[in-house]
Amino acid sequence: MRRNWAARLRHGTIDGLRAVTLENERLRVSVLPGKGGDVVEFLHKPTDTDFVWLSPQGLRDPREHLQGAADGVAQFVDHYEGGWQEVFPNGGAPSEYRGARLAQHGEVSGLPWECEVVADSPEEVAVRLSVRTRRLPYRMEKVLRLRSGTTALEIEGRATNESGLPLHAMWGQHIVFGRPFLRPGARIRLPEGVRVIPHESAITPPARRVRAGGPWEWPLVPADGGGTTDLSVVPEPGAPSDIVYLTGFDEGWYEISGDIAMRVEWEASVLPYLWMWQEVGASTGYPWWGRAYTVGLEPFAGMPTDGLAAAVANGTALTLEPYETKVLSLRAEVRV
Repeated sequence: MRRNWAARLRHGTIDGLRAVTLENERLRVSVLPGKGGDVVEFLHKPTDTDFVWLSPQGLRDPREHLQGAADGVAQFVDHYEGGWQEVFPNGGAPSEYRGARLAQHGEVSGLPWECEVVADSPEEVAVRLSVRTRRLPYRMEKVLRLRSGTTALEIEGRATNESGLPLHAMWGQHIVFGRPFLRPGARIRLPEGVRVIPHESAITPPARRVRAGGPWEWPLVPADGGGTTDLSVVPEPGAPSDIVYLTGFDEGWYEISGDIAMRVEWEASVLPYLWMWQEVGASTGYPWWGRAYTVGLEPFAGMPTDGLAAAVANGTALTLEPYETKVLSLRAEVRV
């Protein structure tokens, strides 16, 4: 029965793409099954705060944008609206694994997912999204659940190797934050004992925020060019772009806070790294053109952002044995 109170579901479209919205008294979360299962709205209703970053290029239906030279990066970036993507089995740059060529953050972030309702009552609503990869023999599914009266989205994800061979993968939650929630001086809090591994080179040469080397102790790290950088503080617009990898989590969680906060909790035994991506206006070429102000805090299995082959080579990739299923529980909660 259609409701306009307590927990409820809505089916509709956003910019021409099929959307499913999970809503309760305090939270509204909108998901695009036809575009990677992307979360494109995470709205705290009492404060009218949406935590997702919306890219300046907006939401684009990949089926309607076929112009331009094709390459393994553009396949993701040209249709990247911000928000929150599931990344599997390749994280970061295009890569080749056992003869399969994988695009940037491919494959599941660019595929349509099946969607079914698994709970629809005033107490809770939930949908199950599922997809099979095309170049590797994997099946993924995730159940997104919202309970009445809460400010927390609960997710249970499953990645299954449908072959009789052991296979590798990178699995990540590409969660990025943007204005108006994100602002200079916003704070990032992590558990004690976390270490910072800088990316090997600057992602937007020549400048970067963190000196190469390490690992360093969170949050005060050597700055490129001397001094220190406090990674727990979101920088001013125009600061150098950078990406670092955080490790040493006994418990997987972080909080990012401005006027209100988001706390994300996950199983560090499955995703032992947290990628921290900062793109706050310094990149003046493709694809940002100086218009981005966003920070990504992305739980991941595998590093760096050089693709699956690099993660296999350095021993950080996830291994799925024949017919094995890996299960991931994740919770994203707004705190006032």
